[in-house]
Amino acid sequence: MKWEENIRKVVPYVAGEQPNKPNMIKLNTNECPYPPAPGVERLAADLNCDALRLYPDSNTTPLVNALAEYYGVKKEQVFVGVGSDDVISMAFMTFFNSGRPILFPDVTYSFYDVWADLYRIPYKTCALDENWHIRPEDYKQPNGGIIFPNPNAPTGLYEELSVVEEIISANPDVIVMVDEAYIDFGGVSALPLLEKYENLLIIQTFSKSRAMAGLRIGFCIGSEKLIKYLNDVKFSFNSYTMNMPSQILGVEAVRDDAYFKEITAKIQATRERVKKELTALGFTFPDSKANFIFASHKSIPAKEIYQALREQDIYVRFWEKARINNSLRISIGTDEQMDTMLAFLRQYIKNRTE
Repeated sequence: MKWEENIRKVVPYVAGEQPNKPNMIKLNTNECPYPPAPGVERLAADLNCDALRLYPDSNTTPLVNALAEYYGVKKEQVFVGVGSDDVISMAFMTFFNSGRPILFPDVTYSFYDVWADLYRIPYKTCALDENWHIRPEDYKQPNGGIIFPNPNAPTGLYEELSVVEEIISANPDVIVMVDEAYIDFGGVSALPLLEKYENLLIIQTFSKSRAMAGLRIGFCIGSEKLIKYLNDVKFSFNSYTMNMPSQILGVEAVRDDAYFKEITAKIQATRERVKKELTALGFTFPDSKANFIFASHKSIPAKEIYQALREQDIYVRFWEKARINNSLRISIGTDEQMDTMLAFLRQYIKNRTE
């Protein structure tokens, strides 16, 4: 049809499967296996539903203030969006407009190339090395901006701050975004580098470590100048992006630091235990500092294991993509969930290899 010639066509991001079955074990989308902070549940029960007829605070003031206080920055340095996906999308639209290709790893969060295509931003991927690490020298070529996760997804590997700073310092004329969706499970945030680099933007989310994926809360922290530019784009796009319940409950999640640290420590402990169990079963994987493990078996194809688990209503993530098509990304669930998965794998591998 002639009218189709002027439609913007992109290949969309494909999210992890979202099954809804009784007694399933869902380890494919890196959600937190524990509930949000107790105060979040109490506040949710007491929400004033009459207030839902009113527009929410378009500046998300209470949540911005809570985040600024928690991270020790000015409120003018915080931008809040509907999940970190919304924040990154806005940042792409705001900062990647030079016409030069932006850079990100070849094995990374698979939404980056989707946004680049959507906004007609040229891009170039930089291959991770044979051990799945970023090579900082690859990011010293001419470019229109840089983004990478730390820890990376789906590998789970964390790059030391010296590597992060090497990339930022080599690119003073473009915006460098560090996607820290998984930083609360290991490693050190790049937040201290904000004092030295005005072109640095750090992005985080409530979906993983704060157990609030369903409320869609993300944020970024940067220089006052960067945040002003982001807000200018947001208010030219949609003034009321975050709903009132998310703002109220998000503040409560930030306030309960003890619970936040308790569940992240619990997930890290489970992750380290499961690493040992998987190793004993013949799996290899990078040393994950995230809430998942990126595992390959020494003799059984990943797709076969993925399908066998799925038949037991145990869901992990598998991609038919170059370099990663023999690996499974396994989210860290509760100890009970992981034990069920490990018990099945033990028996399956035994039957398969005898």
